Amino acid sequence: MPVESIVESITDLTICRADAWYWMRRVNSTDKSNRAKPGVNHARFIALLCLLGGGSLLGIKMNLAKVAGDLGLSALALLAWSIVGAALMLLVLAGVRRRSLPISRRTFEYYVVSGLIGVAGPSLIFFAAIPHIGASFVALIVTSPPLLTYIGALAVGLERFQTSRALGVTAALSGTAFLAVQHLSAPEGKPLWLGLVLIGPVLLAAGNLYRTLRWPEGTSPSTLAPGMLVAAAIMLLCTGLLPGFSLAVPLDSAKPLLLIAMQALVFAGFYLFLFHLQKAGGPVLLSLLGSVGAVVGVPIAILVQNEAPPGGLFVSATLIAVGIALVTLGHSRALTKKASV
Repeated sequence: MPVESIVESITDLTICRADAWYWMRRVNSTDKSNRAKPGVNHARFIALLCLLGGGSLLGIKMNLAKVAGDLGLSALALLAWSIVGAALMLLVLAGVRRRSLPISRRTFEYYVVSGLIGVAGPSLIFFAAIPHIGASFVALIVTSPPLLTYIGALAVGLERFQTSRALGVTAALSGTAFLAVQHLSAPEGKPLWLGLVLIGPVLLAAGNLYRTLRWPEGTSPSTLAPGMLVAAAIMLLCTGLLPGFSLAVPLDSAKPLLLIAMQALVFAGFYLFLFHLQKAGGPVLLSLLGSVGAVVGVPIAILVQNEAPPGGLFVSATLIAVGIALVTLGHSRALTKKASV
């Protein structure tokens, strides 16, 4: 066989192998992309479900807190005993699922810090403020953590800057700011309570970042949530022992006990959703729980509890809704980008 024919045959064989290798890479890449899509869609669905479920329970929780005053139940008593009940429910659930509460120096710190800045502190502020400035107003104020959380997440490297998400958190915060200005300009405005209630979102944002940064390795949401609630319950019960505070529950009627049981159930469901959303969606998406809570809680306060609508409600609600849409869209794009890498 001539040398030219041999060289030509070798060249043709090399080209065929290169073509085969190229198309095999293309097919494998396509298969991986297709396999990633169900995971991405599942993560989106879980995050959205937790956001809507947890936000709805948050709106209900705010309205139940307002009923406490009519039943002679103090904000601290309702909060403390509800958290105790919620902690017991989640401990029983973890036991049924044969998941023990992780106990170590790291988890102990996690329970205490997250229980203080994520549960006991902000919840007590909000519950105490509701009788003075209304459940609808507090529900809307709770929408303000996204910007604080987003700025903090950018600072510590948990998030990358995205224009859509930045616009979303800015829109949500603008809605809250507009609401606060309207409240201060009203004759019946209460600046002291407004200033106090604005501390709550700062604590919530700090809690969102802390739980993400200090999440103990190898632990699940269903075991961390009861530990955090146990720590928060101990703090609230100890607060009730201080002068000027009371944990007393009126027993002349079954209504206070029924309210505590309902609030405990709401707390248990809310914090289960919260921890699953923390793991699936990150701190910024988590902070939008307040925005969804406002969408649910404000209509309940106005239509069921006969509260007067807060000034600037339509403008505030519109800005908040736009913020939710933009931040959720940014989160979906981030998930898609991760899956395609």
